[in-house]
Amino acid sequence: MTLDLTNHPHRRLNPLTGEWIQVSPHRARRPWQGKKESTSAAQKAEYASDCYLCPGNERAREAKNPEYDSTFVFTNDFSALKPDTPSEYRNAGDLLVAKGEKGICRVICFSPRHDLTLPEMETSQIRQVVDLWTREYRELGNRDYINYVQIFENKGEIMGCSNPHPHGQIWAQETIPDEPVKEWKRQAEYYKKHGQTLLTDYMDLELEQEERMVVENEHFVVVVPYWAFWPFETLVISRRPFSRFTDMTDEEQGGLADIIKQITVKYDNLFEVSFPYSAGFHPAPTDGEEHPEWHFHMHFYPPLLRSATIKKFRVGYEMLGNPQRDITPEASTKLLKELSPEHYKK
Repeated sequence: MTLDLTNHPHRRLNPLTGEWIQVSPHRARRPWQGKKESTSAAQKAEYASDCYLCPGNERAREAKNPEYDSTFVFTNDFSALKPDTPSEYRNAGDLLVAKGEKGICRVICFSPRHDLTLPEMETSQIRQVVDLWTREYRELGNRDYINYVQIFENKGEIMGCSNPHPHGQIWAQETIPDEPVKEWKRQAEYYKKHGQTLLTDYMDLELEQEERMVVENEHFVVVVPYWAFWPFETLVISRRPFSRFTDMTDEEQGGLADIIKQITVKYDNLFEVSFPYSAGFHPAPTDGEEHPEWHFHMHFYPPLLRSATIKKFRVGYEMLGNPQRDITPEASTKLLKELSPEHYKK
């Protein structure tokens, strides 16, 4: 019998992390009597007087926002990392181990508008966000104790977002976090063996097969990765193999803004809802090394499964055994690719 990836249970390797994904496509046909999320369809105002992130409003601890008219960045009032943390290391019998971790946490407001998420912003406005990400990556990464700058966004209530004003975060810290370390190791091994980046060869394969390509422009491509775990997970890959935000040309920065607009509009159009996700970049570390093996990319991890009200949970076998998905990456690609490039609200 020949393995049929559209029907037979199988495992797919994630070459970026070395981990395997269990795929069970036949389970996508099972009836659903599980939890359904509520959707917040109420129209938000352009300004909210009780919002901690709107222009001119007071935040916690007597801080006050300026009357900003584009992007706005500030140090998180409740930072998970702090620059004055002692770097003490403790070890009790190789079992109770702890180490102080220095860092800085920033909040980035994408726009003064309380009601505008990235897919509803103009591409020129998203470009301002890209420029701010680049400046922050440079400024934070130049600090001698910062070795990684993690830029990300949690969008939507079901992703644990604590404020509805569209914004993202930056966590810059001494230690390179575990997920980038996994990708670093695999990319370095591939580069040493093949002489070019892992994501260059992977992207070329996807462009050739066209089974999982969602959108593209002159500088970036977006695919549902062959090894995707989340139902509508996507990977944004730069066509040119560079490592950092600060390596981008002016045209590539514009291309990044455009591709973010394209994929987030597709997401909103899928179920005609402000689509929730966790998304973020994996640029090279800011540890002073060159990192030619590192290929700049961005992950989108959206939780919605079959509709705006059905969410995929990571539980049971997926926590104790292996990540698993039902709908195949190829089926997800087909759904996303066929959607209009115009936002459904227009």
